[in-house]
Amino acid sequence: MSETFGQRLRAALDTHGALCVGIDPHAALLSAWGLDATADGARELGLRVVEAAAGRVGVVKPQVAFYERYGSRGFAALEDVMAAARAAGLLVIADAKRGDIGTTMEGYAAAWLEPGSPLEADAVTLTPYLGPDSLRATLALALRARKGAFVLAATSNPEARALQSARVDDALAIGDDEHVAARVARDVNEANIGLPGALGSIGVVVGATVDRADFGLGDMTLAGMPILAPGFGAQGAQPADLSRLFGYVAGAVVANESRSILAVGPDRVADRITARAALYRENPHG
Repeated sequence: MSETFGQRLRAALDTHGALCVGIDPHAALLSAWGLDATADGARELGLRVVEAAAGRVGVVKPQVAFYERYGSRGFAALEDVMAAARAAGLLVIADAKRGDIGTTMEGYAAAWLEPGSPLEADAVTLTPYLGPDSLRATLALALRARKGAFVLAATSNPEARALQSARVDDALAIGDDEHVAARVARDVNEANIGLPGALGSIGVVVGATVDRADFGLGDMTLAGMPILAPGFGAQGAQPADLSRLFGYVAGAVVANESRSILAVGPDRVADRITARAALYRENPHG
């Protein structure tokens, strides 16, 4: 694996467009698909989504919690789904939202990013709220392994706004108006310095339903980083909104949709992915 994650992601976005299909086998969806709310049901749904997504999009994002709830059998199911996705040529973002310090964080990093790990993904989501510095070893491991990471910056849940839009008051802040989200983005973007290609391997999560200006996430702050953007589809944002929402950095956005795709059921999911992916390709910059 000689290319960086950022290079592989850039190729996937250029080929297939911005759509990322979320794999979220929650109980209600499993029932709607005629599957049991078990690890086996979650495995079956995930594998069907992978089959439908392969060749139609470049990226899938399994939500780890919906597998973890079933314990060891759930993790085994997730291993099968992620392995099948990677074998099908899809980039896999494990939506695990891990964040800790020291050797504990090293363990999480090895689990999700170490080549050959049973849970090996192409990238993982991380939370920085034990301090962005706590992620440095994980980001370094990701880069050594030619993997990626997406660090939570401005998420779409309203409960997070007060924290993520708060202003940083310390000697490292840039000016008087640096927000927590902007500080996170600036800190983790340092890991991309010197990487080949136009797109870095370390990115941030920025919800499509938030006003990124309120979090200090202007174009210059986000330039060169991949951006994982939940909030498209059922949460309200649409492919035609991409440019309005992300402007200069729209070409680096991985636009996640889950409910808007999976809700149509197993018999129509492939056609739904085809249709939604085409909308993003028709609007490559929104």
